[in-house]
Amino acid sequence: MILVDEPRWPWKGRRWAHLVSDLSYDELHRFAERLGVPRDVFQGDHYDVPTEVRERALRLGAVPVPSRELLSRLRAAGLRQRPSTRRRGSHRSS
Repeated sequence: MILVDEPRWPWKGRRWAHLVSDLSYDELHRFAERLGVPRDVFQGDHYDVPTEVRERALRLGAVPVPSRELLSRLRAAGLRQRPSTRRRGSHRSS
């Protein structure tokens, strides 16, 4: 399932949310492609998306969840990467 939290994180004059899958990185990459989000902005276990992309994600079926739930479900799926080991573009499939 594709999950997206609330756009709480400010950067470059916009608010950003996290887009993840609790199933696989492949599912996440396919969904991001549908949104037009380039793969090179993948953050190792999530995509950062601005508010307007989050809204499109919701229209395409992403499920809105609080940040804590998003993180919990990512961990439960075994897909969470620690920030110190996360690299842009890593884990292209799973």
